[in-house]
Amino acid sequence: RRRHTRYISVTGVQTCALPIWPFIEAGRRLSELHLGYETEEPYPLDGLHTQPPAGADPYDFYAVGAAKMAFGKPTPEQKAAGMKRDRSTIVYNANVTLCGIPEEAYRYQLGSRSAIEWIIDRYHVRIDKPSGIVNDPNDWSREVGNPRYILDLLARIVTVSLGTMQEVDGLPPLDL
Repeated sequence: RRRHTRYISVTGVQTCALPIWPFIEAGRRLSELHLGYETEEPYPLDGLHTQPPAGADPYDFYAVGAAKMAFGKPTPEQKAAGMKRDRSTIVYNANVTLCGIPEEAYRYQLGSRSAIEWIIDRYHVRIDKPSGIVNDPNDWSREVGNPRYILDLLARIVTVSLGTMQEVDGLPPLDL
């Protein structure tokens, strides 16, 4: 394969030669990663394999409630460093706490927050006050027949976030 170079002209910026293949290949890998997020392997978080007790309804055990998931409380060392929460830990619900989330996973941002923080913010039961409509993300778990859907989704988003940042960090620098 020949090394292609595309010339870019931006108003106010000197024209430069840019090797485009690394960006094209990274774009393909990123599109596969993001489009196939539901088939990615969940990141191996501590607490991910928590099982409901015998006889318990797994849908109730893994359900998210009206309270949002929350970050863990900081350790004394984290408090001393001025941290107000432990982002390596997420209290998923009263039954499940996930630990071992790498700080690197928070670098992948969707607007002003990470993909993990987006999941935390959106995946809880809410009632629209004007209409009274209940938005319950647990309904999708029941629809797809997987009581762990939201739990595994959170772990998959960690995998996707880390993969995304690995691809982005591997791109050649832009000398614009």
